[in-house]
Amino acid sequence: MLRFIKSLHTIIWAGFAGAILALPWLAWRGERSWAWWIIAAVFAEGVVLLINKGRCPLTPWAERHTDDRRPNFDIYLPVWLAKWNKWIFTLLFALGLGVALWREFAGV
Repeated sequence: MLRFIKSLHTIIWAGFAGAILALPWLAWRGERSWAWWIIAAVFAEGVVLLINKGRCPLTPWAERHTDDRRPNFDIYLPVWLAKWNKWIFTLLFALGLGVALWREFAGV
């Protein structure tokens, strides 16, 4: 069961990570619809994390299946990335959001 949870968590993470990485490029190219859908999805993810006190809803599920509590016990990521994941991708998201807002309001 833990492998299933880690796989699911990793797939969801990869989707959000890929979207966040694509956001500045999409915004820069003027792909407004895609950019704003990504922004909405990431904000929704942020609300889910806030409701869960900063934790993915899959984490408590994974905790039931192991005593391991390393930063990556519930996802297939290197420990350093699992530990710094929120900081890294929040900064990248802020960059993409900034580009999207600049393109939207600067009339570029």
